Order: sequence, then structure tokens, then C-alpha cells
Amino acid sequence: MKLQNQVALVTGGSSGMGRSTALLFARQGAKVVVAARRDAEGQSVVDQIRQAGGEASFVKTDITQPTAIAALIEKTVSLYGQLDFAFNNAGTEGVFAPMSQLTEADWDRTITTNLKAVWLCLKYEVEQMIRQGTGGAIVNTSSWLAKGGMLGSTIYSASKAGLDGMVRAAALECAQHRIRVNNVNPGIIDTEMFRRFGNPDDSNDAVVQAFTQHIPMKRLGESEEVAEAVVWLCSAAAAYITGQTIAVDGGFAIPGFRY
Repeated sequence: MKLQNQVALVTGGSSGMGRSTALLFARQGAKVVVAARRDAEGQSVVDQIRQAGGEASFVKTDITQPTAIAALIEKTVSLYGQLDFAFNNAGTEGVFAPMSQLTEADWDRTITTNLKAVWLCLKYEVEQMIRQGTGGAIVNTSSWLAKGGMLGSTIYSASKAGLDGMVRAAALECAQHRIRVNNVNPGIIDTEMFRRFGNPDDSNDAVVQAFTQHIPMKRLGESEEVAEAVVWLCSAAAAYITGQTIAVDGGFAIPGFRY
């Protein structure tokens, strides 16, 4: 129970890496706020935490709405009195297609969700942690595509590269307040989002095979493995780590990979 009496916020906490991280924060003793758009799925995570003896609350949140982000931080503090850790995980894959087929609206939706909203989450989380004066740790979900590429990934890659470009400046700004900021850059993780890739006629097995042949460890990652990295980065064990982009990818980082 290394995080006992501390409070963790997880956006995109209703499924995948967010869900696994919320559960792990709770197992380590933290009180957890699960933020997501989907009520039933988000409440299910909270119910699982409570059934295991933990403390958690669900806050329905659409991070594309700036006022919703500010309200989420306020709600977290009203529920538990403080904010110690945040995992800014909510995001979208957007549309993967050649640039000639993409629209300005496609750009705006993905950049708003994956970059602008994360910047706003950081802004309000940091403001709260500074008010508390007790420091804290924040982790953002980036991607191997921040540095690599796939056919059709121009917008998504730009959104995640923006996060990697932002993290060091944010860490520099926050260090004086004892607030650490890092990114995790997952590779191919077996989540709902990953399973949406591929052509409609492909089976899941075909998609998995296409990716795993390029992964040195010859398997997909699990969301729990990303969760371990996130919670470790928030813990005292990583107290001297800030401004970093940590790949959790089985050695996959291969620029220009085609599927």
C-alpha cells in the first residue's frame, strides 16, 4: 500500500490502459477518481475497486470541453481534499487515412482531444498541486507514433509528438514545485483501440500477426504492463525522474512501419 492516503486521477479510466491503471492505483492504496465519457464502464471500474476494499469515484467527463476539465479537478478535490497523482490517458485514434482524404475537421478533433485537452489537464492539475504545496506526479499517455509512423498516421503522430515536445518544458516549469511530469509511450498494446485497427475484412488474428512479427518480444503488450510503468513513475521509487518519455513497447520502435 505504497500510495495510501493519496489521491489519483485517471482520465480515460473506463477501459484499456486507463482502467488497468485505476485498478493498480487502488491496489497500492490510493483513492482514485475515474474520469470518462461512458457511465456504465466507468462506474464498473469504481465498483470493482470498492469491492476489493478500495475507495473510488466516477466523474463523467468529456475532455474536449475545457470547462469540463476544470470541473473535474474541482470535483476531485471536493471528493478527497487533494490531488497527488494524475494519469492523463484519455485520447482518440482519430482517422487514419492518406492526407488527401483527411479533412480539417479530422485534424481539429484529434488535436483537440490528444494535445489541447492534455495541456489543459496539466494546467489545472498543476495549479491544484501548487496550491496544495505538497508536490505531485503527472503522467501523460503518448505513443510510439510520436517518433514513428504508419501510413495514414499524420494527424495522430502529430498529436502525440506534441505531447513529447511538451513534457520537458512542463517538467522544467514544475520542478521548482516538486511536481514531476513524464510520458509513457506505449507500443502495440492489446486494447479496444488497437483492435479497431485493420481492414474491415481482416480478423483480429490477422491484425495481431501483422504487428507482432515486428515486435522483438513477439507478443502484444498488456494494459497492465503500461499501468505498472505509470504507477511506478508516480511513486517515490521514481522520485528523481521527470521530463522523460518512457517507451513500453517490447522493443517495437520501428519508424516507418507499414500495415
